Amino acid sequence: MEIGKYIDHTNLKMDATEEDITKLCEEAINYQFEAVCVHPCYVSLAKELLKDTNINVCTVVGFPLGMNTPKTKSFEAIDAVEMGADEIDMVINVGALKDKDYDYIKSEIEEIRDSIDGKTLKVIIETSLLTDDEIIKMTEICNETFVNFIKTNTGFGSRGASTHDVELINKYKNDVLEIKASGGIKTYEQMNELIKAGATRIGTSSGVDIVTHIDKEEE
Repeated sequence: MEIGKYIDHTNLKMDATEEDITKLCEEAINYQFEAVCVHPCYVSLAKELLKDTNINVCTVVGFPLGMNTPKTKSFEAIDAVEMGADEIDMVINVGALKDKDYDYIKSEIEEIRDSIDGKTLKVIIETSLLTDDEIIKMTEICNETFVNFIKTNTGFGSRGASTHDVELINKYKNDVLEIKASGGIKTYEQMNELIKAGATRIGTSSGVDIVTHIDKEEE
């Protein structure tokens, strides 16, 4: 298993600097991660640093609360793509989900999906705030809106991804939808359990620790 290809190497800290993002991209190249995930303001920098590689640049929209208007989220997404983003991770309006305003949720997902010129779209549902029934409903909505990934967490909630979340999504998703597990993933053991549960992408700021731990085990 090529562990690096599962990893979105992430730095979404509030105080992330250009130096931090440069280091993130250098690590992504060194360990051949699938993508780096950075704040929108660093998309251009990451794109330039990774221009001679196959590593994707991912950024976030409506992050971390998801309570921006759909028009604002769509503008963010378009701006990010114009700067070079290959993948967009958008946060849903969890309040609308709690209100059972499913048409609103579908509409904002579709607006962003249709605005990003076929780039990969991941929908962050923040499972730490949801009941099992709400997770199932969001999985069904992601099936219906033909997005690429459903993503568990922002990493800013009360907890990160769990195997239960991923197993539940995996049970109800269609054959096309993929799962990105994110939030609190710091060890190879955690990552492996989430992959076994159905995740095909892992968002983590601990990618180097995870990969080097494997390397040490194999020595």
